[in-house]
Amino acid sequence: MSQMSRRHALAGAAGLAAMPAALPLLASVSPAAAQTVTGQQVPGLYRYRVGTAEMTAVNDGMRTFPLADGFVRNASREEINAALEAAFQPKDTMSIPFNPLLINNGGKLILIDTGNGPQSGNAPVGRLQANLAWAGVKPADIETVVISHFHGDHINGLRAADGGLAFPNAEILVPEAEWAFWMDEGEMSRAPEALKGNFTNVRRVFKDIDSKVNRYGWDKEIIPGLTSVDASGHTPGHTAFIFASGNERLFIQSDTTNTPILFAPHPEWQVQFDMDGPKAVQTRRRIYDMVAAERLQLTGYHYPFPATGFIRKEGEGYAVVPALWRPVL
Repeated sequence: MSQMSRRHALAGAAGLAAMPAALPLLASVSPAAAQTVTGQQVPGLYRYRVGTAEMTAVNDGMRTFPLADGFVRNASREEINAALEAAFQPKDTMSIPFNPLLINNGGKLILIDTGNGPQSGNAPVGRLQANLAWAGVKPADIETVVISHFHGDHINGLRAADGGLAFPNAEILVPEAEWAFWMDEGEMSRAPEALKGNFTNVRRVFKDIDSKVNRYGWDKEIIPGLTSVDASGHTPGHTAFIFASGNERLFIQSDTTNTPILFAPHPEWQVQFDMDGPKAVQTRRRIYDMVAAERLQLTGYHYPFPATGFIRKEGEGYAVVPALWRPVL
């Protein structure tokens, strides 16, 4: 290695001596690189294709809350915490995402489920409309809204903040078995106290819009490419869907599981929101056995965003394999 010359050493020393004078100039251009922390996420959108149709997962937000006793009816806190720890999640804490699905099928826009609806302040949910705007979709652009079941986190977004229709031009499709149950006055009068609020909310959401609501049965193509699937148990009319385009299919599982972190490896567990727990377990196994055997891509309403992947059998339960994120459709 050559020796540093005296001239080079002097030049280096001169450069170091000059640096303090340059620091104010550097400081004058550096603040842009030291932005304050925003505390906000980028738009919650992810697009992928099924055949020639474009799917967009549109995130409505996520609720995080302390794990309550009875959140899983037939598992202990220790068992639930072990499952959370295995999924690298904090113990004694639940985080539940919400992911409506937008389908662009030949220029026709179909929205499956509508999120938690308008919220006040900087709420962690109720972000569907803002994310649709980021996607360039106006509420009036939606032609069809398909509802999977009548829990508030799926139907409340049908109403805007002023109480009007959030999607004014949309036909609203609902499961006939779900409508029959929740609109039945006898069922409402016999319901346990914990369910009465949901009966009231269903009537609030659907009040005076009968002309826009059509009811569908199971095992029918309710709109081109979209077939309804009996997924009852979570609620009496809970519905999943298969969307087909060309030779490709997507299974839209709705709430066949709540968070898959718990209910894929433990399909026998019953979340507190399952109205008929044993039937929900049967449905979960039937659907996941089929999805795994047929290697169908799946999307789940309460899956971690972008809420799509695959299911494989693993031991007595199932494992979720995330779909590869694609920058180009």
